[in-house]
Amino acid sequence: MDDLNATLEPGMLVMHPDRPDWGTGQVQSNIGGRITVNFREEGKVVIDGSRVTLVPVFE
Repeated sequence: MDDLNATLEPGMLVMHPDRPDWGTGQVQSNIGGRITVNFREEGKVVIDGSRVTLVPVFE
């Protein structure tokens, strides 16, 4: 589950699969499975990569 999250790097764009209302987020950091993402509509959120698999966005 966190294999995909492990490939996320700062600057990449992602969506939260359960919170589409947050909009597109930009990965700020990915350290030890804790992924900090700055979402357009929600602001900065720290996500537990072992519980949520973020969806990469390619624009």
